[in-house]
Amino acid sequence: MSDLPTFVLDRVFDAPRDLVWKTFTDPNLLARWYGPNVETVIHQLDVTPGGLWLNEMRMGKGSHYERMEYLEVAAPERLVWRHSAADAGWNITANPMMPDWPKVLLTTVIFTEEDGQTRMRLTWVPEGASEAEIACFANALAGLGKGWGAGMEVLTALLKELQAG
Repeated sequence: MSDLPTFVLDRVFDAPRDLVWKTFTDPNLLARWYGPNVETVIHQLDVTPGGLWLNEMRMGKGSHYERMEYLEVAAPERLVWRHSAADAGWNITANPMMPDWPKVLLTTVIFTEEDGQTRMRLTWVPEGASEAEIACFANALAGLGKGWGAGMEVLTALLKELQAG
């Protein structure tokens, strides 16, 4: 896998690890930061190995559907899931906006507590991808931090709000 292009997002949150974990595993909190600037609707969130996260992002007159299948759940240290675009029936499909986008991205999120703060590392790696999908992902790497980064800004504000009571 090391020869595959990998997106890495490192972030430090001024919040305890259990609270950061909760924002990734509580559907009400996850919907508040995931998919910034769109309406995020979580249809299902079963954070167990084999469980599904079925996510809809409503934008304008349309929706973008995502299907995530959890592979590993080690609270509060590690989440691993397969991340895919889906159709309205939650079947994995090509991304309608980028047909050569990998159908499956292996997502790993590691949470480490350090002096009352939480260091989060998120990685995305194409899984079972064609050469065209790998090339598309590699070409998009430089811009992936923009969307994830916007979500992390919303998450930072949410964590501050939750700690303020």
